[in-house]
Amino acid sequence: MNTLTKPILVVGSLNMDLVVTVDELPQKGETIFGKTFTTFPGGKGGNQAVAAAKLGSKVTMVGAVGRDEFGERLRCSLLQSGVDASYVSLAEISTGTALITVDQKGANSIVVVPGANYACCQQDIDSALEEAEVPGILLVQNEIPETIVEYTIREAKGKGWTTILNPAPARLLSEELLSMIDILIPNETEALVLTGGKAGAEDEAAKVLLDRGAAAVIITLGNKGALCCTVEQNQQIFPYKVDAVDTTAAGDAYVGALATALAEGKTVLESAKFAAAVAAIAVTRPGAQPSLPWRNEVDEFIRKQEGQQ
Repeated sequence: MNTLTKPILVVGSLNMDLVVTVDELPQKGETIFGKTFTTFPGGKGGNQAVAAAKLGSKVTMVGAVGRDEFGERLRCSLLQSGVDASYVSLAEISTGTALITVDQKGANSIVVVPGANYACCQQDIDSALEEAEVPGILLVQNEIPETIVEYTIREAKGKGWTTILNPAPARLLSEELLSMIDILIPNETEALVLTGGKAGAEDEAAKVLLDRGAAAVIITLGNKGALCCTVEQNQQIFPYKVDAVDTTAAGDAYVGALATALAEGKTVLESAKFAAAVAAIAVTRPGAQPSLPWRNEVDEFIRKQEGQQ
């Protein structure tokens, strides 16, 4: 890792993913047979922390797990990927879980039970910010309490950190909070919830969010790539063509990779292009954290793609 690379602080969720594969996602009221059942370490916060660490970043995770087997497995996954888990506290409530159904085309539906994620506390956030040698990149998501999200962004922004919010699951954001966000990264569905817009009008949704105070907005569009927007310009980021197996952690792979590239001094646009490569690799593998690639894999993937152009 380059000694000039900024640190990354992730404040967010840690879940054990309980994954069932099916031929097709069930309809309302329908009972179907699953094909396989597997457990994977996950949670949007944990996934983004692992993604960035496997790409070579110095990453610290703030969150909470229960005093149970799932909690221990999640902490081990962080440590094995190179994440500093010193600020992952033990709560007197069960570890968060996510019930995930994945169809044969890689599409999924997810139900999250927060559990210990709602025990994420301000004291751990304060300590992590104080311990950082220099201001870096902050990653936050919406799978922890709203008050903690707002507190984290406010405190980090005041200390000179670059703030990134992945607003998933989507909930309305105040203009005060948006004004403290350097990069907002919703997917197309979340962008519509945040703005009350209509499907297919992602550029309009981005403009609304920029007008409300966000410095930059990147709307991820699945197999259509992403839209990277600032006040100065909108830029379509085209996806890499791959055969998707499981899209569960694609968005988290993207966010973690974007933070890594920013921490290395790349521009937002350059970072978005790098993130597209990381997400492309992730969807070709099953599971959340196990699907996230190491840096050498990403570098090789990009070299091969460029060689085919």
